[in-house]
Amino acid sequence: MYKNISKQVSLKLKDLVDYQDGQVVSKTLVQNEHVSMTIFSFDQGEEISTHAAGGDAMVTVLDGTGRFTVDDEVFLLTEGETLIMPKDIPHAVYGETRFKMQLTVSF
Repeated sequence: MYKNISKQVSLKLKDLVDYQDGQVVSKTLVQNEHVSMTIFSFDQGEEISTHAAGGDAMVTVLDGTGRFTVDDEVFLLTEGETLIMPKDIPHAVYGETRFKMQLTVSF
């Protein structure tokens, strides 16, 4: 079930979180045993350090440019681009510029 989001209205996902200086901001939209969906904003130079997810993690960049390191392979994604990071594979996320992304993890 969706939370923290209006239903039956047109919206832009990138408008659900604001940029904040020196921070990574997140808003969870769905969290259950099957799926997790979160919108993030990263200030330039902010990061989420290397970790692994318990499911396949799909990211779509909504604004700006993010750097994703997956098992030592680097991907630069810009608005509209998507990457799937496989379950249990170490990955990290870094704000090349200020950027926003949608993260969906399927368990």
